[in-house]
Amino acid sequence: MSSSRPSLSTPLVRSALEALAGDVLLVDERLCVADATPRARVRLGLGELLPGRPLAEVLRLPEGQGGLEALLSHGRPLDITPRGAGCSLRVRALALDEGAKRLGWLVLLSPGGAGASPEGDAEETFHGLWTRDPGMKRLFRIVEKVARTESSVLVRGESGTGKELVANALHAISARRKGPFRAINCAALPPSLLESELFGHVRGAFTGAVRDSPGHFRLADGGTLFLDEVGEIPLELQGKLLRVLETRTVIPVGGRASVPVNVRIVAATHRALRREVEEGRFRADLMYRLRVVPLFLPSLRERRGDILPLARRFLDELERQGSRHVERISPGAQQLLERHGWPGNVRELRNVMEYAFVIGEGPLLHEADLPPEFSEPRLPSASLRPARPASTLVRPVDDHDPATLRAALEEAGGNHTQAACLLGISRVTLWRRLRALGDKVSR
Repeated sequence: MSSSRPSLSTPLVRSALEALAGDVLLVDERLCVADATPRARVRLGLGELLPGRPLAEVLRLPEGQGGLEALLSHGRPLDITPRGAGCSLRVRALALDEGAKRLGWLVLLSPGGAGASPEGDAEETFHGLWTRDPGMKRLFRIVEKVARTESSVLVRGESGTGKELVANALHAISARRKGPFRAINCAALPPSLLESELFGHVRGAFTGAVRDSPGHFRLADGGTLFLDEVGEIPLELQGKLLRVLETRTVIPVGGRASVPVNVRIVAATHRALRREVEEGRFRADLMYRLRVVPLFLPSLRERRGDILPLARRFLDELERQGSRHVERISPGAQQLLERHGWPGNVRELRNVMEYAFVIGEGPLLHEADLPPEFSEPRLPSASLRPARPASTLVRPVDDHDPATLRAALEEAGGNHTQAACLLGISRVTLWRRLRALGDKVSR
């Protein structure tokens, strides 16, 4: 009489299951392992698996029967370190039912979870930034050192890499942490409004100024002011900013009296200010004032080992807010995520995972759940591929060059938001560039 135990015995079924779900164990209703995919055997160091071995014995769960119950009954993931393995594994279980009858479980294996990686690959969370990348961890140590000083800091990195999180960290662990933290995006405002937002204005200074406004410098007094996209400040306004930094006083728009301010400046940009100085678009004296301590944030494509763990963390966050529970990301979807260029960096990854979480259904995140650009990959134009300098930061493309702007718009199919993302600039900055260059871009 043949056994009713489920089997993966045919190579075709094993290959199909491994392609869809990755490394898995098939567990029957008696909590015994019925079979396993080849890679799962390798991960667990099982060699030829004998059907019928208890799951608790195969996994060597640290919590014994209690851990097994948490895994199978409550769906709680567990982290284990198989004997002789060089790294930990995260174990999840997916119940297999036929109507009201429990047939067994699919036990899914993936690289280890929190704090269980080898020492050199351990994860670290730092004021909202998460990584396993050694370069990012070195940056965290530098931030800790710089925070103990009053030096001006310039954070350089592409859009979406976490520049404001670094600024927040510098404030949170500094002696100014009890003071205010203010942030302003210098690329998001026209020059006339930017001046008023930075330095404040007096009533009647311009049409609509019906009352006095203190401005960000005075609002940040005793704390930290974060100037995002500082490279976008117009030249005429750069001189006024330099005066504030040198005198530690501000004169509101329409005012005459200087007002003292005590503010630490943390600035950020996606472009090289030295090149902006050479091109005559940025004042050298202001650059030296802002760039006392430069910090370089690597792009997500330079820390590819963080892509899948970050994707999993974003899914865990979404699960706490929604009704869907994603057990794992399919191998095919993992490959697409790892190969993507990530022009929008961690911010783009967060948005992609939210899209996939909303669009998809069930416990497995498939390739089809990812946004359309993943199913129709397009290589970036040659003029948009950034050169790799000696530093850890990929040098941004020259978004003042009409040919580069044309290439970005063609690559994005005319979509200005996507074109700005490819260039590593904001949509407002792209609009300014197009307006300034006019017909040179449309040729």
